[in-house]
Amino acid sequence: MTNQVNIVPSILSADFMRLGAELEDIGEADLLHYDVMDGHFVPNLSFGPGILKQVRAHTHLPLDVHLMVTNPEGVFDSYIGAGADIVTFHVEAAENPDELIERIRAQGVSAGISLSPDTPAEAVLPYLEKVDLVLVMTVYPGFGGQKLIEATLPKIKTISGACLALGRSPMIEVDGGIAPDTIARVSEAGADTFVAGSAIFDAVDRGARMAELRRLAEGI
Repeated sequence: MTNQVNIVPSILSADFMRLGAELEDIGEADLLHYDVMDGHFVPNLSFGPGILKQVRAHTHLPLDVHLMVTNPEGVFDSYIGAGADIVTFHVEAAENPDELIERIRAQGVSAGISLSPDTPAEAVLPYLEKVDLVLVMTVYPGFGGQKLIEATLPKIKTISGACLALGRSPMIEVDGGIAPDTIARVSEAGADTFVAGSAIFDAVDRGARMAELRRLAEGI
């Protein structure tokens, strides 16, 4: 791990009946993770750009948008227009990842690339010199509350090592099963940015839980 630790609550686990209060509760986070699911690339459905625009109006946090969709090329710009600071797409879904990275960055936001648990690390290695973030899914995308798939940890090590060899330091983000009992192992594998949903939003004191996760990731 070469970058600072980032703790990133996933809005998928928030209570949308009291979203304003939920956003206030996580004000000490580093980023806010926003999952977009289309019912095709993953079986579930979630939020569109309209909700993102409302979230943008009620938080100062950078918005980390994760496109779990079959056609990222056709929708990414609507999320940038709604306030995204980072747009991440799946390597499995993009027709031309190089071109899509360039199109995202040309609009002044950061570009990320993601891979699902069954996709080898080698699928994203050609893009490490261009992206600002690599998102390793440590559960199957589409649903919250799953347990970390331990077999995904070597992929984090491979990607982290490849970045080091290239002299690059994109954020290495992990999403899935991040909790106090798993985050240290994920950090040791080379991740620096940790998406957590239920581990944060199910806590009575969200600020204290985020501080705990940060300490554990930093090895303190």
